[in-house]
Amino acid sequence: MRTDGVLDPHDPAFSGLGLELDGPVEVRGQLQVTGDDEYLWRGSVHGAVVGECRRCLSEVRAPVDLTVDAAVFSADPDAADDPDFYPLPARTNTIDIADVVREELALAAPGALMLCRETCAGLCPTCGADLNAGPCQCGSPAEPV
Repeated sequence: MRTDGVLDPHDPAFSGLGLELDGPVEVRGQLQVTGDDEYLWRGSVHGAVVGECRRCLSEVRAPVDLTVDAAVFSADPDAADDPDFYPLPARTNTIDIADVVREELALAAPGALMLCRETCAGLCPTCGADLNAGPCQCGSPAEPV
């Protein structure tokens, strides 16, 4: 069964992640039955995060394009504590993949590793001037962080 949808960037599934999403998150995939009350979902997650460049603190937008190879949902009580499974209530009619999307985004988002560009010169450690705009007035030799 196809599972295509869009999650709003303010969806409760993303709360507490410390990520600022830049627009909706698109989710596409395929759900298949693998056993009694057990399902496998494979798909993709597409969106973008907004953060700060770790060197110059300017705003950076980074695309997030993920492939989810396998997420297993199970109503088996023995699988409830297994981190490799997403628990399901017995005899459910719906499967919410928001937890999978949340987890995959949390693991893949660049977070504190974002750079506006690879050659970012950063800020002067003495006066705080943006060295991407040219040398600062204090003349302090600066190394990017």
